[in-house]
Amino acid sequence: MTIFFVNDVLNVVRYRIDMLIENKLIIELKSVDAIHPIHEAQLLTYMKLAKIKVGLLMNFNEKILKNGIKRFVL
Repeated sequence: MTIFFVNDVLNVVRYRIDMLIENKLIIELKSVDAIHPIHEAQLLTYMKLAKIKVGLLMNFNEKILKNGIKRFVL
């Protein structure tokens, strides 16, 4: 799903959601050494713009996958 957002000065910004499940869940996929606040902010921005209340941030660069999953709810 691609979201287009037009801000006050009419700049068009394109956001690309990694996975959208049944218009109820956004999944943002990463493979990084550590999840940083910018990654969380990215998912929260997608959730707010798409008006989706639940999101998962998944980092595949973990030895145990469940340690790399964070759930967000608006």
